[in-house]
Amino acid sequence: MAASNGAGVVVVFDFDKTIIDCDSDNWVVDALGATRRFDELLLNLPWNSAIDAMMGELHSQGKSIDEIAGSMRTAPLSPHVVAAIETAHALGCELRILSDANAFFIDAVLAHHGLAGYFSEISTNPAHVDAAGRLRISPYHDFRHGACATHGCTLPTCPPNMCKGKVMERMLDELSMEAGKRRRRRVVYLGDGRGDYCPTLKLAERDYMMPRKGYPVWDLIAGDRRAVRADVRGWADFQDLETVLLDIIHECASAAAATMKEDGGDQVVVPAECRSSLPLASAPELAMAVLPKAVQAPN
Repeated sequence: MAASNGAGVVVVFDFDKTIIDCDSDNWVVDALGATRRFDELLLNLPWNSAIDAMMGELHSQGKSIDEIAGSMRTAPLSPHVVAAIETAHALGCELRILSDANAFFIDAVLAHHGLAGYFSEISTNPAHVDAAGRLRISPYHDFRHGACATHGCTLPTCPPNMCKGKVMERMLDELSMEAGKRRRRRVVYLGDGRGDYCPTLKLAERDYMMPRKGYPVWDLIAGDRRAVRADVRGWADFQDLETVLLDIIHECASAAAATMKEDGGDQVVVPAECRSSLPLASAPELAMAVLPKAVQAPN
């Protein structure tokens, strides 16, 4: 049976400043006129705890859940990101989100733009509306109840409430178990912030990292390129994001097709409706910044 073009690729998106072009916590706080108070809370609380406390104060001021969700619906989301998500999904890629935002904010944006059904998994800080109508935001790794509850990662770029590297390790383990004796599917990870550095370090040579150029994770990768085994492809704006992501999918499909041909298997079939979305040029021909792969140390 013929394989779809992106069936061998799992695309994992960060959310803030990657899917949407803002930080979702700051966006809501600013929209509801609570910026100064949030800054005060951050003087004494970790970020995740501060945003939960801020939601409590907004509730006490009479701000409704509908107002909070409404503010998230206005968060900037580029049509290039929408196109990238829709096309990657149509090509057979599995799409996931790995984010230090929270489930309520992410769900509000995805539902508003009709994108919720494209993602098979969303790993983020839990959120729920309690009986009083107050939004509660919890840490992904509950560090509030002693050292035994922390994620245990010592990398200084990981906040106490979430180590994305631990989540990425779990994803990669699951993909390896799924693959069995076959090679596991390739992972493409997109992100911008310091918290995106730890999962970057978990990726293998056959995976791809797409850091947003000029943002913290780009600088961290550039500062020690040898530490990252994945193929690094930077993106400067959201048109870049779409182009680079689809080019990677195209490369993976071409490699899979070559392998299948050598093995006497079926050729990779690209759905007709998606062919026009695939870049025709190979990676070296594209005018984009690509960090060189790490030089392997001699044995």
